[in-house]
Amino acid sequence: MTVENDTATCRDRFVDLRQRADLTEDTRRALSAMAHVRRYHSGQTVLFDGDDSDLVGNVISGVLRMQKTLADGRQHIVGLLVEGDMFGRVFNGALHFSVEAATDAEICAYPRAPFETLLTRSPDLERVVMLNILNELDRARDWLIILSSQKITTRIAGFLVVMCSQFARVDHLVRNSEAGPVVHVPIGRGDLAHLLGTRPESVSRAFHALARDGVIALLKPDLIRILDMEALVAEAGDEDLGGTPNLKETLQLRPPRS
Repeated sequence: MTVENDTATCRDRFVDLRQRADLTEDTRRALSAMAHVRRYHSGQTVLFDGDDSDLVGNVISGVLRMQKTLADGRQHIVGLLVEGDMFGRVFNGALHFSVEAATDAEICAYPRAPFETLLTRSPDLERVVMLNILNELDRARDWLIILSSQKITTRIAGFLVVMCSQFARVDHLVRNSEAGPVVHVPIGRGDLAHLLGTRPESVSRAFHALARDGVIALLKPDLIRILDMEALVAEAGDEDLGGTPNLKETLQLRPPRS
């Protein structure tokens, strides 16, 4: 891990959270004064399960996984954190999962105590934190819907739908093209299997089944083109999954790229 005092990068990325909430100049200055950049290689742990961490952060680049290891050694990925997402527990309590780098990642770190002090006197910052928590809850509900299906193809379809809706504004993850949106799957098949509660070979079979049905095209193992969004949503089994009524509008925000 490398730690750098790049406060300008932290300030710019915090202000550019998905909620796009305005922070006052005083809040920006206070955040800049306490901020520093940390860089992690894939596989490194950012926060440990059970720790009463002194860190609050948000993701600048890369993907973090929230992972829970059970007493028998089984591991479950309970969520992903991408560009703009916040993490860390404020005010009280220990983490109930670890936060690890699923890819090489860069985060903006804030010491917890000064961040909490600033939060108590800054309604604008409080709003940003609250919106981030609500966004995380929405994602958790989506994962529950996805995992409720017995069919792995349905879980994969649900995952791709969520990628195209909730992660659409992360530029390197979803791109529109004339032939259909292209999704970059930011984690390997092993991690995806842990996230969806199955095995890597089942994930591969599900991707190929969707490809045979003409729903997707497998450009690369981690690069998927959506050929039939309506069929993908139908396979996912819930029209409200990930805000899918707004999928076309969301994808049209980005000009087509081949």
